[in-house]
Amino acid sequence: MTWIRTIPMEDADEKLRKMMEAQRAMYPKEYASPLSPGGDSIVASHTLMPEALYHIFGAFGAMMSPELPLSRAQHEMIATMVSVVNRCFY
Repeated sequence: MTWIRTIPMEDADEKLRKMMEAQRAMYPKEYASPLSPGGDSIVASHTLMPEALYHIFGAFGAMMSPELPLSRAQHEMIATMVSVVNRCFY
């Protein structure tokens, strides 16, 4: 398995903390509690690039906005089908 250096939140500088908090604020409420409290996630793999982290994952948050015409269930169904077509295991 590949190892990617990450910056744990307790070691993050103010810029990284702000970017993480801003992108998390856009996510659906179901994402509020991480499955992996230790931070070993795809988001954590971008901690060396705070601006990229914010823009990449902020875009996801914007696309999942409850103000959009699709329901959360419809968003999830589309994401599931894209994963199936791309043969993605998650």
